[in-house]
Amino acid sequence: MGANNGKPSGSEGKGSSSISSDVSSSTDHTPTQAQKNVATSEDSDLSMRTLSTPSPALSCAPGAPGGCQNGRGSSTSSSSVAGETVALVHAPPPPPRLAHPLIRLAARPQREQARVERLPDACLVRVFSFLRTDQLCRCARVCRRWYNVAWDPRLWRAIRLAGAGLHADRALRVLTRRLCQDTPNVCLLLETVAVRGCRRLTDRGLYALAQCCPELRRLEVAGCQGISNEAVVHVVSLCPNLEHLDVSGCSKVTCISLTREASIQLSPLHGKQISIRYLDMTDCFALEDEGLHTIAAHCTRLTHLYLRRCARLTDEGLRYLVIYCSSLRELSVSDCRCISDFGLREIAKLEARLRYLSIAHCGRVTDVGIRYVARYCGKLRYLNARGCEGITDHGVEYLAKHCARLKSLDIGKCPLVSDSGLECLALNCFNLKRLSLKSCESITGRGLQIVAANCFDLQMLNVQDCDVSVEALRFVKRHCRRCVIEHSNPAFC
Repeated sequence: MGANNGKPSGSEGKGSSSISSDVSSSTDHTPTQAQKNVATSEDSDLSMRTLSTPSPALSCAPGAPGGCQNGRGSSTSSSSVAGETVALVHAPPPPPRLAHPLIRLAARPQREQARVERLPDACLVRVFSFLRTDQLCRCARVCRRWYNVAWDPRLWRAIRLAGAGLHADRALRVLTRRLCQDTPNVCLLLETVAVRGCRRLTDRGLYALAQCCPELRRLEVAGCQGISNEAVVHVVSLCPNLEHLDVSGCSKVTCISLTREASIQLSPLHGKQISIRYLDMTDCFALEDEGLHTIAAHCTRLTHLYLRRCARLTDEGLRYLVIYCSSLRELSVSDCRCISDFGLREIAKLEARLRYLSIAHCGRVTDVGIRYVARYCGKLRYLNARGCEGITDHGVEYLAKHCARLKSLDIGKCPLVSDSGLECLALNCFNLKRLSLKSCESITGRGLQIVAANCFDLQMLNVQDCDVSVEALRFVKRHCRRCVIEHSNPAFC
């Protein structure tokens, strides 16, 4: 790769932009030759400028090798990722090295050009599309040509940031401002933003993102505990095309709806609906039935909903889901210990649309709830009932006879399930690919042999902490050659 022989001239002063002054508190002021940054890349058919032409706001003025038209200079990043991000995004392209006019350089053998430099710009764009955001911004500091290619609009459909120490608010503000240079005050290319585990992401960062990126379709802020309901409402109101929202681990988020102003401005055909189809609210501990009611009433297009460990939800909240979100295909209420058979009776009203259901560790669920689901949700493909100790062989038998297309079943830690239930399962669900029987005390090698003799497509079997013999495990391996067996028997290898 080409090396950067030039050094940006000038230090941060009164002419520096407000963005650089914001970062000066967390970065050194000694110019360096390479800096770090954060960002991810994907291809796009849109292009706001040519590959060989830098952005007008960052192009160097003629006759000023070390300066730029906008008076900005590069600042050295500190060891923190935040400083590296902002310093690199704001840095101008590296200028070429100029020889003194009175010094005649000695003739040297011409070095062979690096192979990567022979690639056309289109190929470099394709290569850069596989880099992370920080790697992409680092490549922008190699040479002027790489700077132009690295900031090609087609590479900036997605931004991905991660790290507990990252100043995510500042990084988002700088990145979005840089991407808005060709289209002032708005970025029409950015569709995906993923900020994971950033403790320093607050409502201010999401406000800036919503204001600049109206075409946002995917937002992931998992583990960012600094955001609240107001910021999420602001995003969904200003980004009408948002379809994927992940706020897992955001303990302050308890509701998702539109602002009053957005509800008034929407057309009558749109109503008060939000276009979100995928919503992950795992570990949103403060979510209650009333908040779920508001979410269901506004997000009527939901197809994937994950409410793991939302312990305050009850059967009443599931009733709201069935009323408003009739298109649900995947639902997880794992570790929602207030969910009972009455809640499963409501879920069963989704009928054939439901394909994925997780009720793991819902201790109030028994065979009665399983019968409701099995009777009406005949196209169920995945069921996780681990830890539901009230399920017996009768529930497994009813499930096997009515959900013959079942491909994945987890009934681990169900001590009342025995070989009799496995036999009914094996004789009806021939397409079974994944089966977990972990800690099922009543399971023996006989049940496993019946399963292996009928379910040839089995790919994963978990029999950890089960009293099964080595001969039974070898029987499974002979009949299901592609099956990965998770076991706790040291004699089987």
